Amino acid sequence: MEEQHIIATPTLDFESAKKRLQKIVNRTPLTYNHNLSRKYQCDVYLKREDLQVVRSYKLRGAYNMMSSLPVEQLQKGVVCASAGNHAQGFAYSCKKLNVKGVVFMPIITPNQKVSQTKMFGNGFIEVKLTGDTFDDCAVSAKEYTIANGMTFIPPFDDIRIIEGQATVGLEILEDKSDIDFLFVPVGGGGLSAGVGSAFKTFSPKTKVIGLEPEGAPSMYEAIKAGHPVTLENIERFVDGAAVKRVGDITFNICKDVLDDMQLVPEGKVCTTILQLYNEDAIVVEPAGALAIAALEENAEAIKGKTVVCIVSGSNNDIDRMQEIKERSLQYEGLKHYFLIRFAQRPGALKEFVNHVLGPGDDITRFEYMQKHNKETGPALVGIELKSRHDYDELIQNMDRYHINYTELKPNDNLFGYLV
Repeated sequence: MEEQHIIATPTLDFESAKKRLQKIVNRTPLTYNHNLSRKYQCDVYLKREDLQVVRSYKLRGAYNMMSSLPVEQLQKGVVCASAGNHAQGFAYSCKKLNVKGVVFMPIITPNQKVSQTKMFGNGFIEVKLTGDTFDDCAVSAKEYTIANGMTFIPPFDDIRIIEGQATVGLEILEDKSDIDFLFVPVGGGGLSAGVGSAFKTFSPKTKVIGLEPEGAPSMYEAIKAGHPVTLENIERFVDGAAVKRVGDITFNICKDVLDDMQLVPEGKVCTTILQLYNEDAIVVEPAGALAIAALEENAEAIKGKTVVCIVSGSNNDIDRMQEIKERSLQYEGLKHYFLIRFAQRPGALKEFVNHVLGPGDDITRFEYMQKHNKETGPALVGIELKSRHDYDELIQNMDRYHINYTELKPNDNLFGYLV
C-alpha cells in the first residue's frame, strides 16, 4: 500500500493570478460549435486554448509561478522537466521574465518539440536531453536544480501552477454564465484542479467532468482509492494527459471539485482529432481532443443543455497523423489485420479477392512472411471496410471458402510485432 499524504484543501488566489497573466497570455475565445451542437442537440462551446500563444494553456501556470518568485530567487535560474507543452510555456516565461532556464527532456523527444521549445525561449533557455523516459529525465532535472541552487518549476503539483491554470475557468465564466456541463482533460491534475475550483466558487451548479485516456487512468484510480496511486504501466499515446501518478495537491482539490471522472478510449480520441480537422479545420493534439471525445458517451445527459469543452492544446506532430488515422479506423471497426495461409495453387489469391472480399472492402496492406528456411510463409493482410457491419460478412466468407486465417487483435503481442 502506498504512503498517503493528508493535505488540507488550499485556498486559491484567482485574482492575483489573473493580474499577473493579463498582459502575457492570449485571452482565448469561447466559440460556439455548430457541428457538435447539432450532433448532440445542445449548445456546445469550445474554450480554445489551442490558440494560446504557445498553443496550450500551460503557459498560464508556469508564468504565474515564476513571476511570483522573489526576484533574488528567480535570478538564480529555473529548471523544468518536460517533453511537451509545459516546456514551451516555461521557455516563453523565461524569455518574458529575462531569466535563465534549463529544460530537461528525454533523449527520445522529437526534434520538432526541442526546436519549438528553443524558439519560445529565444536564447534564455538551455535544453538538456537525458534519460530514455520522462521519469528518468525528471530525476536528473531535480538533481541539477539542487546542485545549482536553482528553482524547480513543476508541471502541475504546486498551488501557483494551479492558480495560473484556474484563469482558463475565470475567462470561460466571464464569457458565459448558466453552464450546465464543463468537460476538462486531466493529466497531472493542474488544469482540472484550477478550473474546477473556479467553477465550484463562481458557478457551483455546473457539473465538472474530468476526462482521462483509458490507458492512463491515474486520477480515476486515485479517486477510487482515496489517495494518489502510481500506475505501473501506462499507454503514452495521449502524451499531454498520460502520467503515472497525479499530484498530491491536485488530487486533494480534484476529489472535491470534480463531479465525475471518466475514461476515453485512445481510438475515440483519434476519431475526434480527424473529425475536428475535417469538419471544423481545428488542429488538436490527443489531450486536446479528450473533452470533445467524451460528448458521445454523455449524449443523453447533455441533450438540451449548455456545454463547454476545454480544447487544451494543439501541439500535434504531423508525423503522427498516420498512426492517428490507423488507431481511429481500428477503433471504429473499419480496419482489421489477418495472417492468412493461402493455398499453394494457382488462382488462390484471385479467388480471395473476387469471392471473399465484399464490394466495399479494400486490401490496404499485403506482405508475405518469410520462414527461416526462406520458404514463403503466411501473408499479413490488412483489410479496410466501408462499414463496420461488413465485418461479419467478411468472416463468414472466409469460413465459407475455407480460408486458413488468424485474426490479429490490437491487444495481442503478435499484433505489436507484425503490424
